[in-house]
Amino acid sequence: MQDLDHRLHGFLDQLDSAGRRRRLRPIEPLDAARVRIGGRELINFSSNDYLGLARHPLLIERAREWTARWGTGSGASRLVTGHLAALEALEARIAAAKGAQAALIFASGWQCNASVLPALLDRELWGDERPAVLTDRLIHASLHMGCQAAGIRQQRFRHNDLAHLAQLLERPGPKLIVTESVFSMDGDRADVAALAALATQADAALYVDEAHATGVLGSNGFGLTVGHAVDLAMGTFSKGLGGFGAYVACSGAMRDYLVNRASGLIYATALPPAVLGAIDAAVELVPSLDPERRRLAERAEFVRRSFAAAGLDTGLSATQIVPVILGDERRTLDAAARLEEAGLLGVAIRPPTVPPGTSRIRFTLSAAHSDADIERLVAETVRVTR
Repeated sequence: MQDLDHRLHGFLDQLDSAGRRRRLRPIEPLDAARVRIGGRELINFSSNDYLGLARHPLLIERAREWTARWGTGSGASRLVTGHLAALEALEARIAAAKGAQAALIFASGWQCNASVLPALLDRELWGDERPAVLTDRLIHASLHMGCQAAGIRQQRFRHNDLAHLAQLLERPGPKLIVTESVFSMDGDRADVAALAALATQADAALYVDEAHATGVLGSNGFGLTVGHAVDLAMGTFSKGLGGFGAYVACSGAMRDYLVNRASGLIYATALPPAVLGAIDAAVELVPSLDPERRRLAERAEFVRRSFAAAGLDTGLSATQIVPVILGDERRTLDAAARLEEAGLLGVAIRPPTVPPGTSRIRFTLSAAHSDADIERLVAETVRVTR
């Protein structure tokens, strides 16, 4: 259809002129901290593999073992023949780590958020009294998609502004709070304890996305919701745990309900054994990685202090995610290109992923980075942003 292609080219041209067009580039991972792009080796400061587990020998070996035992694919959805006994045992281990009654594994973080929220807000569950949905204004796109699929209008509270949230909670009727424990673009944290207290006081349900906290934060490495009254804690295995997939930790009744109502579980093929094997190994490893977590936190603090001393804006970052907020799209793209010329991969993040005027290079640190890598990151970033 010629008219369709004409419209597509026009849209892409507009993205080009605004500095917002995205392109895919082949990347060859070399190790936990380095990649090759276009024949050049780069230190990777844009991966979410925060602990370097994607290359860990135990994850690789467990993936091989589970593949040898159960094959390369699950063959069906979990409600047909894709539900391994080993998968059920793995969910029990995750629930124990999160201090929850139960857990349920999904194929991806996006799929989890985009299908669990519509299930939670189903009219058949609530009738005409569906909950008011109160969302932090900076939640991930998958959470917005879940609310959109549910056909509800979000009431957004100012980012991490619990006083504003408390005002919204004063309205009568059922309520659902949706937020993240670590925000993926800014690297700041929510006050989960205060959120849980507010939710309890208002008799509201609380849904917390722990994608960027899982593996990295919390007393046992399983996030910031552990020990708090959170109705659903979602997390992923694709970042700090070095694999793929996602989970929700919840009550037993909630798990049974989601098995019957969450489309992302009902209609999706179950994760393959290799992926589940890697998850199993990561869940086993994470509690023992306190030294790696301490080192990661110390390096992030060093980077923030160094950038601040150079007059660079890192926003409210308090985790292993450290953005350098440059504002203008073109300036950000230019800085990212100059970093790449210097041998560092720092990807430019632009609207609509972040609000207009806040384009940034989002640096993500890993326990796999050496002290020399970190020092080079600071020096080159200061140089290219002057």
